[in-house]
Parts: sequence; C-alpha cells; structure tokens
Amino acid sequence: KQWYQRRVRGMVLLDNDGFLHGLTKMFQNNRSSGSVSITLKKYDGRTTRHRPQQPAENLCLIRASDNKIKLSTIISSKEVTKFQMSYATLLRGNMDSLKKHDKNKEKKERKRKDL
Repeated sequence: KQWYQRRVRGMVLLDNDGFLHGLTKMFQNNRSSGSVSITLKKYDGRTTRHRPQQPAENLCLIRASDNKIKLSTIISSKEVTKFQMSYATLLRGNMDSLKKHDKNKEKKERKRKDL
C-alpha cells in the first residue's frame, strides 16, 4: 500500500493520517542512530514566491525529514484538534530513545576552555 499522495519538489505531500504513519516509520528507522527534524509554519496556499494569495482559512504546513526522506502535510483549522491529539501521542511514544544529557562532562569541558 502506498501511503503518499503526491511529490512536490522532492518532498512527499501527504494527507494527515499518511503523514503520521510516515513519521512513525521515520522514528522507528532512526531509533538507534540518526535524527528526525520537524518544522511547522503558517501556510498561505501559494506554491511560488510571486503570487501572494489571501487564504480562505488558516493552514499549517508541517514538514519532517531524516536526511533521506522528506514528508509534509497541510493541516486546516478544522482538523487541528484531531491532528494535534494524534501527533502528541506519536511524539510521546517515540521519546523513549532520547539520550540523557551529561552535565558533568560539559562542566569539565568549559573549565578546560577557561584555562
């Protein structure tokens, strides 16, 4: 089953459920090593820089990348609550493989730099 909708300039534009599915796969593939970067921004519906448009409703563009695969989805104001609940659950479920930050090591490095 193909869970993507269409490709736009090398990035896969998905529906909301497909994006969450793809993001889950991305987290699983990068669990032991690697990283996933996620960005959010307001989206006005234009695909080129030269034609400004007034959107009929507020939209949000969410992108995810792991340096191999790029995914994106557009969230309308009507679907925000449902998507946010699913997204938060997904993030909470995949935050278990984060590395613990070693503060003592950083303090030692700072002291070395100060000397």
